Amino acid sequence: MTAADLSAIRLTAELATLTTLLLLLVGTPIAWWLARTTSLWKGPVAAVVALPLVLPPTVLGFYLLVTMGPHGPVGRLTSSLGLGVLPFTFPGLVIASVLYSMPFVVQPVQNAFEGIGDRPLEVAATLRASPLDTFFSVAVPLARRGFITAAILGFAHTVGEFGVVLMMGGNIQGVTRVVSVSIYDHVEASEYASAHWLAGGMILFSFLVMLALNWIGTTPRRHAR
Repeated sequence: MTAADLSAIRLTAELATLTTLLLLLVGTPIAWWLARTTSLWKGPVAAVVALPLVLPPTVLGFYLLVTMGPHGPVGRLTSSLGLGVLPFTFPGLVIASVLYSMPFVVQPVQNAFEGIGDRPLEVAATLRASPLDTFFSVAVPLARRGFITAAILGFAHTVGEFGVVLMMGGNIQGVTRVVSVSIYDHVEASEYASAHWLAGGMILFSFLVMLALNWIGTTPRRHAR
């Protein structure tokens, strides 16, 4: 394994960790609103959140590239603020990953919030707990398995990104080249031994992710015995 491969692994871990933390921060209020609201906007908002599930990654990456590029609205804004443009930078890669992995975090947390039901929240209200206190003292602890599942899925999905990463980040070693892009590079150069090392590692990582999700899903049954 080359130094460039190790750099790609480190960058992938940093990208997935940062993306997962941001997704939990941004996705939790969205999931709570989707779980509790009766607004007519629930359907459209849920559809927008779930869009990356069916949208080709290259399409999402293309429009992010246009929007954040020098002639796009976000690109003009960041340029006017002296931040430059985001495409082909690590921050741009993080923003793209957050948008692309959004449903893999929001939906498990939303399902966990919906599974709580109204009763625990009503009991907290009768004890004069504020809405914020009820959320952090009752809803979040009861939905912890949803948060764990969301964190695992968000991290794993970010690790496996290719289309969006390539469109928004390109292939700059030490800046935007992640493991999936490195595998593509090795295959293009007919360096199959190096590709095997990275691809085999991804298979092992995916197996461990599925094992963890299966363990989380069966934990209550074990405890019930």
